[in-house]
Amino acid sequence: MTEEAHTTGAKGRYGRKFGIRLWQRFMHVRWTLIATGVLCIAAVAAFEVPPWAAVAAFAAVLFAAVLGGRKDLRLAKNAVPGDGEANNWPDTGMKMVVDALPDPCFLVDRRGITRYANPAARDRFGTVRPGDPLSFSLRSPAMLEAFDRVSSGGGTERIEWSEKARTELWMEAYIAPVQASASEKFRKGSRFILVTVRDLTEQRRLERMRADFVANASHELRTPLASLTGFIETLQGPAREDPDARDRFLSIMLEQAGRMKRLIDDLLSLSRIELKAHVQPDTLVDLKDVIEHNLEALKPLADELEVALEVDLPAGEILVRGDKDELTEVFENLCENALKYGASGKRLDIAAAAGTGPRGAEWWEISIRDYGPGIEAEHLPRLTERFYRVDVATSREMKGTGLGLAIVKHILTRHRARLEIESTFGEGACFTVKIPRADRQMTDVKDEKLHKINN
Repeated sequence: MTEEAHTTGAKGRYGRKFGIRLWQRFMHVRWTLIATGVLCIAAVAAFEVPPWAAVAAFAAVLFAAVLGGRKDLRLAKNAVPGDGEANNWPDTGMKMVVDALPDPCFLVDRRGITRYANPAARDRFGTVRPGDPLSFSLRSPAMLEAFDRVSSGGGTERIEWSEKARTELWMEAYIAPVQASASEKFRKGSRFILVTVRDLTEQRRLERMRADFVANASHELRTPLASLTGFIETLQGPAREDPDARDRFLSIMLEQAGRMKRLIDDLLSLSRIELKAHVQPDTLVDLKDVIEHNLEALKPLADELEVALEVDLPAGEILVRGDKDELTEVFENLCENALKYGASGKRLDIAAAAGTGPRGAEWWEISIRDYGPGIEAEHLPRLTERFYRVDVATSREMKGTGLGLAIVKHILTRHRARLEIESTFGEGACFTVKIPRADRQMTDVKDEKLHKINN
């Protein structure tokens, strides 16, 4: 487009805006002009005023009322569209940019009125209506104070706050002024303020979990290490020539060293599982073989504790996709825990049955039920936490590390399975593993198709 054409187009736009403003002013004073016209007609009819004089008077009033606001018209000519608060809405381009952001975002004017919210904001905070105050969606006083500082001409701010509803939530808001158009660079302030919100709850929970893990692991290792150090110093000193004390101390030292070894092995196992938590195993595994192998290995312990093993497994295979060694560890942990902590019930039931999971998916449900003292309801939600013990003394007596159920949970998560725990205090506990079923025939068909594609 040539410079002349551009100038002509600009003049045309300004001319149309000038004409619209002129018409608006005329409509604003229309009743004054109507009243003036009626008076002029009455003056001509009743007082024999010359018609030309009445027309001249009406023209003067018209000129004064409509064309007298020349300053306002000049301002209208040079105005940028959308300067008024009534037209303070983001354009389509700005909305598209905000929609592309993954976090909840609000476009807010300087008065704190929401002008636009992206889909993530609507999903997170429910119905967000343009025209509502921002405080309808975000009620944190700290966040609203930070917004006031930014809207008053302050710079960008980042604010964190916590909310305590049913659970503790941690949120972060990034509040920044944005320019609606290039011309706003020459103005003081900006028309819109972008408020971006992030949910930090999971991040804070992971940080707290890591801190607790380090503290607990240090404590668990420090206790046997202190015992070993103390016994070694005793053997080097007062008990140097005491054979009975030496034999007794060496036995305790061996036990404490074994405890440290079990703890380190469990920590390493947990770390290995976490490293590949996002990779779902795809090998066909028959859980029937896994369970029977575990029961055979645990039979001597069951006989020692005088616990009867009742097994109810379906005929045929119990096929799942998984890692055989990891699934063996799952059922070994669950069955061994049931034998150790539920031995007073003198009976352990292991059963498997087909079931239906979410959205109609087919599951295998394998339950391990003991008839021991059971677990109080307040402990159930925390059983799979690392180093969490219902009874610390009993756990250590049973040579537990406090990591067994945490390992079970992580393995099942990797297998897209889950662990459900039910218990009535005084009546035993039931641990149920729900894992997706696999079909050998479908697997063979898929393998055949892959073989044909690769060849």
